[in-house]
Amino acid sequence: MLENRRFVIIGFFAIVGIIYLLRLFYLQVLDESYSIVSSSNSIKRVIEIPFRGQIYDRKGKLIVYNTPVYDLLVTPYKARVDDTLRFCRVLGIERRDFDSLMAVASAYSRAKPSIFLRQLSKEDFASIQDIMVDYSGFEFAKSSLRTYTAPTLANTLGYVSEITKTQLEKQEEPYYRQSDYIGQSGIEKIYEQELRGKRGTKFVMQNVNGVYKGPWKGGELDTMAVAGENLYSGIDLDVQQYADSLMVNKVGSVVAIDPKDGQIIAMVSAPTYDPKILASRYFSKNYAALARNPYKPLINRPIMASYRPGSTFKLIQALIGLDEGVITPNTGFSHAGAPVGCHNHPGTGTVALGVMHSCNPYFYNVFRRMIYNNDIKNTFKASAAGLDEWHDRVSKFGIGQRLGIDLPSEYRGNLPDKKYYDRFYGEYRWKFSNIYSLSIGEGELLITPLKMANVAAIIANKGYYYTPHIIHSIGDKHRTNPEYLVRHETDVRPEHFGPVIEGMIGAVEGGTARRSRVEGINIAGKTGTSQNKKGDDSSIFIAFAPVEDPKIAIAVFVENAGAGGSAAAPIATLVIEKYLTGKITNKGLEESMLKANLMNKVVLTGQQKAALKDTATVKSSDVIKKPLLPKKQ
Repeated sequence: MLENRRFVIIGFFAIVGIIYLLRLFYLQVLDESYSIVSSSNSIKRVIEIPFRGQIYDRKGKLIVYNTPVYDLLVTPYKARVDDTLRFCRVLGIERRDFDSLMAVASAYSRAKPSIFLRQLSKEDFASIQDIMVDYSGFEFAKSSLRTYTAPTLANTLGYVSEITKTQLEKQEEPYYRQSDYIGQSGIEKIYEQELRGKRGTKFVMQNVNGVYKGPWKGGELDTMAVAGENLYSGIDLDVQQYADSLMVNKVGSVVAIDPKDGQIIAMVSAPTYDPKILASRYFSKNYAALARNPYKPLINRPIMASYRPGSTFKLIQALIGLDEGVITPNTGFSHAGAPVGCHNHPGTGTVALGVMHSCNPYFYNVFRRMIYNNDIKNTFKASAAGLDEWHDRVSKFGIGQRLGIDLPSEYRGNLPDKKYYDRFYGEYRWKFSNIYSLSIGEGELLITPLKMANVAAIIANKGYYYTPHIIHSIGDKHRTNPEYLVRHETDVRPEHFGPVIEGMIGAVEGGTARRSRVEGINIAGKTGTSQNKKGDDSSIFIAFAPVEDPKIAIAVFVENAGAGGSAAAPIATLVIEKYLTGKITNKGLEESMLKANLMNKVVLTGQQKAALKDTATVKSSDVIKKPLLPKKQ
């Protein structure tokens, strides 16, 4: 028994010894990592930053690409600069900049390299590369600069900038490091994981002075950086630039959608700026200048600005009224007894005429019938029950909710219901007389331009829509987001769209938007005038075309421009013609819209006016102030 135990103990220690020997063999012979660490004085690990994915328009034209640049890094404890003034002259910086940059690098780490100067061009790098050998502690790293083929889509594309301390701390996986760039807004933020690619690693040999001596072990341990995936958008770059030009010296939005699939054709937020100014080493200075501008060019108005929809909302009222059966296509109303005024037009004996002439009393009566379900009794309970049912029907048009576009910070808007008015007035303390302004798209209703462009797409499709989106496919295999293939129904039967579309055609041919007819294109449209507490009303127009086979649905908002037919409708129809035909026939209308300056109609406070004077012009450009027509090919 004792003899057997002795063999067990000897066997146990023998096994442990063999395990240790095998582990030692692996570490010394097979595993290269310890060899790399022990050779850290002569072998350097270099992280290869991949190019971000490129972004294309619907015709395959590049919108965003990358330009190779170089970053200058410093390791403070190794840094030796005997002649600081000469060093500053070489880099083209001031002495105070040098002191500031060194202080920031030292605060980060004295032993680790960090960014000293970003985005040196190939020419700058070539001119100073040999000179920098004299300054130990400094090294170059390859990088890239986001570059744009046209000064457009600034808010939609977004920008990349250095990752913040908070973002570093909150990252779920340890991918990003100090000084890395990350998408901060727009498409760059939403598609960060697809765009960023995968890092590579190289091991290089260097002498005691840090001079490169070639790859270590012939590069057999290196891993290649993998570029980010390309994104393919529905944007038509030529149409986008044209729409930008029409919105110069105006405040507002243009949103154009392909109703067949929800792809965004153009998205203008005005005033805008050249996106390259936030892709330069002067990011902080340029961003601050844009942030101080009182016209707020950093706000992405198509998805963030909120307006009352005005008369464009009457289209939804008509469709729901027809579907609920409270009116028929031939229902007419007089102006008598309505607390809302109307335009000087003939009688409104049908739904189509009500839409064509944008008759306020007509839609007051339609809304009243819906709320009371044709039983006209001005009681709270009837108003509350009818309002909630109306709210549920309207919400199916995407009103009062986020549509889910692939952009951050989409505004929900406001679609009031019983609970909303209970909070505002108190329970059982409101009735129809408090809410009738909803009938003509005023009151507490708030929408975004994107939502109204989507309403135009719904009417073009006779009852459904696809989630509006900028990017339709990703990568070489053109992967699509399955959410963008889902058809969203409004539950309004297709036959009810005929009278409404007839009225929209009438509005363009001989009604409130007759100034904006286009020869050869059958357009269905509706003007709107959104009331403002300060300044003139805002001009709104939504439309789709051609009626017989819709290819574009559009919404245009121009702040403080007055009636919908004055500015929004002409801009919308010019964009429609440009997209469908590639040319413009009404040169007089085009010229008047290109020249129109409506910025002075926007009401600014005294503080905002002072800020406008104080806002310095940024390095490349500030707010775009002149037409940027696409170049002729």
